[in-house]
Amino acid sequence: MRRPTALLLVPLLLAVVACTAEPETTAPTRESAAAGRPSPFEDCAALTTAPVQATAPVQATAPAQATAPAQADNPAAPADAGPPTGAGSGSSGELLPELTLTCFTGGAPVALRDIRGPVVVNVWASWCPPCRKELPAFQRLSERAAGQVRVVGVNARDSRSGAQAIGEDFGVRFPTLVDQGEAVQRAVRRTAIPFTLFVDAQGRVRHLDTSGALDDARLADLVRRHLDVAVPA
Repeated sequence: MRRPTALLLVPLLLAVVACTAEPETTAPTRESAAAGRPSPFEDCAALTTAPVQATAPVQATAPAQATAPAQADNPAAPADAGPPTGAGSGSSGELLPELTLTCFTGGAPVALRDIRGPVVVNVWASWCPPCRKELPAFQRLSERAAGQVRVVGVNARDSRSGAQAIGEDFGVRFPTLVDQGEAVQRAVRRTAIPFTLFVDAQGRVRHLDTSGALDDARLADLVRRHLDVAVPA
C-alpha cells in the first residue's frame, strides 16, 4: 500500500521546483475579456536604453566559470538534452540568444540582444506554481534596484488572460515579453520553467539559475555575485 502513495508524491515534489507542461487552454471568452483590459505590465520601449541611474558596481568576487549551456542554431528546432538542471547551472559569458519577441503591451518587437543591462530575465508562466511564488520577489527587485538593474519577464507558453491575471493579482509591473513558441527555452536548452538569466551591461549571460522559486535574499545575492550590484535593502 505504500508504493502507490509514494508514486503520487513524485509529481507533487517536481512541481515545487519546476514546471514542464501547462494545463488546459483558457476558454476563448476569458481571452476576449483579457484583451479588453489595459496591460498591468510596463511598456518595453525603454529596454534598449541604459538604466537611468546606473551606479558603480560593488566589489565582489568574480562569478565561477561554469560550463555554458549550448545554444541552438535554430530556435524552432527541438532542443537536445541540455546540461543538468538545478542550482549551479550557469554561463560563462555567452550573449543572449539572437531572438526577437513581442511585448505584452504591443508595439515594436524587442531583440533580446538589444536589451541594455545589467538585466535579470525571468522566464515564467501563470500555470507554473514556482513561477507564481517567485514573481512578487522579482517585482520588489525591480523597485529596489531601479536605475541599477532592470527586470524583464518572458511569459512562455501561456494564455494572455492567465498572464494578465497574474500581473493584476500579484502587482507585477515590470516589462514582459511573450514567447509562445518556447524559443528562449530551446535556445538555452531548458524544458522546465522558471529559470532566470543574469545578464551584464555588455549583454553577456553571467549566470543561468534553475534552482526553483527565488526569494528576496537569494535574488539579491545572485545579483551581487554575478552582476556586481548591491541591491538596497
